[in-house]
Amino acid sequence: MYSATGDRLTQLRAFDETKAGVKGLVDAGVSTIPSIFIHPNNDYPRSTTVEKIATIPTIDLSGIENNLKRRDVVKMIQDALETWGFFQVVNHGISETILQEMLEGVRRFFEQDDEVKKCFYTRDVSRKFVYNSNFDLYSGPATNWRDSFSCFMAPYPPNPQELPACNREILMQYSNQVMMLGKTLFELISETLELGRDHLNKLGCSEGLQVLGHYYPACPQPHLTMGSPKHSDGDFLTVLLQDKVGGLQVHHQDQWFDVPPTPGALVINIGDLLQLVTNDKFKSVEHRALSNTKGPRISVASFFTTSIQPSTRVYGPIKELLSYANPPRYRETTVKELTISYKNKGLDGTSTLNYYRLS
Repeated sequence: MYSATGDRLTQLRAFDETKAGVKGLVDAGVSTIPSIFIHPNNDYPRSTTVEKIATIPTIDLSGIENNLKRRDVVKMIQDALETWGFFQVVNHGISETILQEMLEGVRRFFEQDDEVKKCFYTRDVSRKFVYNSNFDLYSGPATNWRDSFSCFMAPYPPNPQELPACNREILMQYSNQVMMLGKTLFELISETLELGRDHLNKLGCSEGLQVLGHYYPACPQPHLTMGSPKHSDGDFLTVLLQDKVGGLQVHHQDQWFDVPPTPGALVINIGDLLQLVTNDKFKSVEHRALSNTKGPRISVASFFTTSIQPSTRVYGPIKELLSYANPPRYRETTVKELTISYKNKGLDGTSTLNYYRLS
């Protein structure tokens, strides 16, 4: 695990104590980014050529009650997960109005009065609603040009009064809609594995939901830093809502591909926990978010995980997927243990799953 020392640690503490995040720097009119935000080129190289446009599949979920349509969708999801680890869904049941209001809810939170916003600033991850800049501020090798809030919406939803007044209603509404979509997606993924339709839901994959609102302010020197560096997600499944600004990239065949925003679509990718339980059948793919001068870029990442919340459930490779030719590749773990490993490691470009491999 990386640990900041010396002058860098002093700078990190000074930045953290402002409780104003990256937006505070932008509001102060910085024209040169502080050194803590500069990413080493050898660790986070930008492509020397124009990034390619991703052709991640877009899958229409309408009509999946029909067996023939459902079979086609299951096959498309299987192909997408085996090829990209990512896909987009349209006609997913969440209205355009709710999607836009959720993005606006994130904007309202970060653009409200600083003194109101600072009341939520904390690094106590046990709180139901956490606002800060960079969850791995002290453990990551470089600071990212991004502020975030995080809230646990399931299985133990917060008291509404624990959420900010500016986006309380839409957070609850959007989360309920995403939970329903997640259960449908886990059914379809179970079918790609030739398991019972409810297998992954019964396993608890859709039990927990953590919603993160990300705010990427315009950056005066975007070539020196990142919105989010390359990483995989530490959950079972991620549902991403992004605005029109763009910046998401997926790592595929040793290249970075842009994933341009598609109106009304949600981006879906699997995380480390699903890779573990499928015994590498599906891979948790690295992705990143570029910083840019256009900002602010706003996105909402919904993670299906119980994270650090109490749970005694133990996860390992699904026994029905194992055989003599396909022995287990991971030791069993709890979601909490893996999540703590993920948070302690930070977004350092390595996979948390390395700690759990048997060979």
